[in-house]
Amino acid sequence: MKASDVMTPTVMTVAPETPVPEIAQMMLERRVSGLAVVDAKGAIVGVVSEGDLIRRPEIETDKRRSWWLRILTSDEDLARGYTKTHGLRARDIMNSPAETVGPSADLAEVVEVLEAKRIKRVFVVDKGRLTGVITRADLLRALHTREELAAKAVPADDQEIRARIVKAVKEQADWASGTLINVQVINGVAHIWGQTEYESQRKALLLLVEGIPGVTSVEPHLVHRLPG
Repeated sequence: MKASDVMTPTVMTVAPETPVPEIAQMMLERRVSGLAVVDAKGAIVGVVSEGDLIRRPEIETDKRRSWWLRILTSDEDLARGYTKTHGLRARDIMNSPAETVGPSADLAEVVEVLEAKRIKRVFVVDKGRLTGVITRADLLRALHTREELAAKAVPADDQEIRARIVKAVKEQADWASGTLINVQVINGVAHIWGQTEYESQRKALLLLVEGIPGVTSVEPHLVHRLPG
């Protein structure tokens, strides 16, 4: 699946000059945790999230650094921190640049960005213009949809289910190469005979088979193969 397949095309945006109170009001009214900051040409220049609004002098939550930490922190960083917590407009408090991907990016790439940057959303940009946003919730919805489609695409008979199991095991050669198995499927019940070298292989193998569409349950008949 691609980014364009799961993204939410409607993105809440603000201008760089939008006042902070207005940003907070929009988040509350629209029930969103982040907004894209776009310029007059529609290009994304930053992002403002709830985390950028929780350290504010108005609610007495701005950071009060200890004297020794102030000594160790450069004047430049202190000035940046002050602007972040006391900023009046989106451009003052936004994180820039915003993390973006193209519409044809694989979901694996999207997840890598989310994990590496420890963020909750990534924006989709096509030819310089903001076209959508992908949040963790969008990925969960994609997972749920795929599960529903897989359930509807149940193989017609036991032979087809068995063929899918055998194919799936072969595709996992990186960890299943040391397994010797045979499979029989009777009325949707997968009976797995064979040998595995490690308990981790056994657990992964049973999990793999259980996830094959059409398998109603798994009956393991596996033994450990002694090394050597």
